[in-house]
Amino acid sequence: MFHSILAFTLLCQGAAFLQSNRGQRYAVNKLHSVPTALDTLTSGLASIVRVRENGLAGVGVAPDAKAQGGFGLKLYDVENSRDCRLVRELVTELDLVVDIVPVGKGSKHKPPKEVPCLVAISDGGEETVVSGVNSIRKFLKNTFSEEASEVSTDTDTLQQVVEAITPVSLTAAGLLRTGRGISVALAASASNKVNKPEKKLILYSYEGNQFCRLVREVLTELDISYELRSAGKKSPRRDELAGITGGSTQCPYLVDPNTDTSLAESADIIRHLYASYASWTPPSEILQWASQSIIPAAKPIFKFTAPLQAGSSDEDSSKYDQELEAAKSEIKEETASAPVVVYTYELSPFSFEVKSTLESLKVEYKEISLGKEWLPGLIAPNGSIKRAALLDMTGQSSLPHIFIGGKPIGGLFSGEPGLIPLLEQDKLSAMLEDAMACT
Repeated sequence: MFHSILAFTLLCQGAAFLQSNRGQRYAVNKLHSVPTALDTLTSGLASIVRVRENGLAGVGVAPDAKAQGGFGLKLYDVENSRDCRLVRELVTELDLVVDIVPVGKGSKHKPPKEVPCLVAISDGGEETVVSGVNSIRKFLKNTFSEEASEVSTDTDTLQQVVEAITPVSLTAAGLLRTGRGISVALAASASNKVNKPEKKLILYSYEGNQFCRLVREVLTELDISYELRSAGKKSPRRDELAGITGGSTQCPYLVDPNTDTSLAESADIIRHLYASYASWTPPSEILQWASQSIIPAAKPIFKFTAPLQAGSSDEDSSKYDQELEAAKSEIKEETASAPVVVYTYELSPFSFEVKSTLESLKVEYKEISLGKEWLPGLIAPNGSIKRAALLDMTGQSSLPHIFIGGKPIGGLFSGEPGLIPLLEQDKLSAMLEDAMACT
């Protein structure tokens, strides 16, 4: 018992440590990007900290679960809400099918009562609205479980310990996923024109699965309602899933009747959701953090070294001046040769993300590479002088550097104003239309 409590304490301390770092990360952005390895790790830890006396919460079907029958259930839900998490854990354990209506911050959906809010419709059409975690859990237990109530006479020490640490474990689970599954992403906000599924998406999932959580978070962030089909361990619905997939019971599994698409891997599901139901796919939040926290500190170095690398300190300064003017003229010609021109480094993750974002938007662009990177030996023969020319023309020497209609807009996040800020402000389309009209 002592070792179990010690392990749990260490997990909570780890959650606090990760939160302190992720708090800095989310204080400067709300990109809701495609989950990374860190997201997978913290999602897994969020499942582990939700320990129960009989194992992990929301993983398997309880032995006292009854058939759902003809009841229709709709849950107004916020993925990273401790109260909603408790309800969803019981949904898995009772093996229920529930329509999930996400109501994160900025959602267009309006719950009839305080979240979590459950709407249950009986076979006879009678509608029951239940609000609050305790009331909902009691209703579900009384309706879909052989157990009469949640009150237990078991005085087992382990159960008492689990009940005592439940508030802590719920808090830790939420902290580990700070910033995700709580609000609508800018890429899916009402101010942007986005497709919404006409037919209901179906997600085979169970609460304690770390990969299912990543998908549910994105569904919340894209404000997409869906049918959740619980498929925890020992669920007969796994046979249903195996029949669909040809034998696999892997969760998550998404069925999208709007695009005639079925997907099993969480990363593939999330990319599909962004491609189909968001105005753009957010790039890595780590790059945004670097752009806002590290790059500004390095700008003076870039500004100082760009002319030096191009030869400004040579004895014959007139040669540098001539080369600089020639490079500026070449840049003017290049940026006028296509509606969208992007100067890149081949090894730059920022350049890769800019190209990926433009391609996801189906924006044609002309790429001009200045080499692999800005360091000596990696930069192209004319890269140094062009870099200095870009600095002289725009005040920015770092790449990528995007020009639309011959006008510089900066890089991925930085500049005047940068690609992502243009998307967030819903100004990119108009700028592209103007550029196309002028060519």
